[in-house]
Amino acid sequence: MRGCYRGRMTARGPSVTRRQLLRVAGGGAVALAATGAVGVAQAHTLDVTTHTRPLPGLRSTVRVAFLSDLHYGLYVGAGQLSGWVDAALDTRPDLVLLGGDLLDQHLGGSPQPLLTELARLRAPLGVYGVWGNHDYGSFGKYGSAYYGPVRADWARRRADLARGLRTAGTVILLNEGVAVRTDLYVGGVDDLWNGTPDVRAALRGAQGRATILLSHNPDVLADLPTAAGVVLSGHTHGGQVRLPLIGAPVVPSAFGQRYAMGWVEGAHGTPAYVSRGLGTSGIPFRNLCAPEVTVLTFTPSA
Repeated sequence: MRGCYRGRMTARGPSVTRRQLLRVAGGGAVALAATGAVGVAQAHTLDVTTHTRPLPGLRSTVRVAFLSDLHYGLYVGAGQLSGWVDAALDTRPDLVLLGGDLLDQHLGGSPQPLLTELARLRAPLGVYGVWGNHDYGSFGKYGSAYYGPVRADWARRRADLARGLRTAGTVILLNEGVAVRTDLYVGGVDDLWNGTPDVRAALRGAQGRATILLSHNPDVLADLPTAAGVVLSGHTHGGQVRLPLIGAPVVPSAFGQRYAMGWVEGAHGTPAYVSRGLGTSGIPFRNLCAPEVTVLTFTPSA
């Protein structure tokens, strides 16, 4: 057996030359580069998806522009942000909602370009948003292993960002809500991974109005303590990279494909829409999963 093994390793047929190996390797590199270029190009496309749905408690129609997962800072610059804001404004929304992960940069970076672009968002009923996990992580790592003064500094920087957003016209809802109209209430919860979400607190002031609940992470849907009219989420990016027939190999959710994207259902039969988001995370490209600005027209239920 040993001799046979050695014989197989002996070059008796046509040998593979170094030039041929380099040609094959070069072809693979070209294919990989081409795939990456296509993926980057797809990350810079944009879908404006439109949906019409009845919302219990609503007395007149409301148009909502929903933007999630902007991820400004690492792979997303002011120019791309500007295009998304323009697309949202072109839909003439009554209300603009932001689904978290606004920022994706490290301690010391300036969020001013983000604030400048978001300041252009205008809607009669206002602009509201929630924090996502990257809005925590952008100010450094987090967790119990890090000592108090550092965590306090990150919290201070987030508070500064919240004030900057409010000055720019965007109100961050942190386990709280607001009646934007006599028949419509918008609540928002803290991030599921790095915050302390409290759905009951976010919806406490609804008092029979139609309700929209913002939660960056759709996994809250599985254990909602109370029903909401509709939940809007992001976080998953639709998987960001999807393959034909297979779908998304990786979805950042404890429930896999269940809440990957689109219309889904949570506890108590609560309908929810999970946006594919706008920016990218981890890698700067998408595949078969274009960024989206979501326009939802809610109508009175019959």
